[in-house]
Amino acid sequence: MEKLKFGKKSYAVDDDGFLLDHDQWDEDFARELAPTLGIENGLSEKHWDVIRFIREAYEREGKCPLVYETCKKNGLRLKDLKELFPTGYLRGACKLAGLTYKEGFHGAVSFLPAEGVARPHVHPSEKTYVVDARGFLADPRTWDEDYARCKAEELGMWRGLTEQHWKIIRFLRDQFERNGTVPTIYETCEANNVELEDLEHLFPTGYHRGAVKLAGLRVR
Repeated sequence: MEKLKFGKKSYAVDDDGFLLDHDQWDEDFARELAPTLGIENGLSEKHWDVIRFIREAYEREGKCPLVYETCKKNGLRLKDLKELFPTGYLRGACKLAGLTYKEGFHGAVSFLPAEGVARPHVHPSEKTYVVDARGFLADPRTWDEDYARCKAEELGMWRGLTEQHWKIIRFLRDQFERNGTVPTIYETCEANNVELEDLEHLFPTGYHRGAVKLAGLRVR
């Protein structure tokens, strides 16, 4: 745990700078953090519309809204979101709103949990994969295509993975192996020439909770 101090108030954040307690959030947190996320001219009303939507959606539904939901509700295209939050949806908009994809996670996990996590029902297979409490692969080096296929079934993608899915998944894997980081949604869409609507069709559970998870990765 780390501490960010803005003015007279301190905020507890994790190693990646995400607020640990969303109830500790206030507008000063967002204002002061914004310049560190590439927003040099301060938060405009468009920024605040997105931030408040994310906060309100979490309060109402108990989970961080998907990027698809946020863009539709605020009339934004992916390029608009990129202009507003250059570091990404999760690592920009959600971080400023005091939330992460971890907030409000729900759903069964069908793989062996990492140490210290309650054991769920294990999906029958010849190989066991260690995942965290949110179903993300604990060690990306243990990933293989069977993991992606099994995880896709768990996420309700009953029709299986098409070549379009694999193109995105392999891009994520390649970029992670090259750079050691998970590409932003902007980088993934631009490199693969897909629009946000295309990505939603391919990965309806979200970019991080869908594409990134199937690639055996997680944002740290």
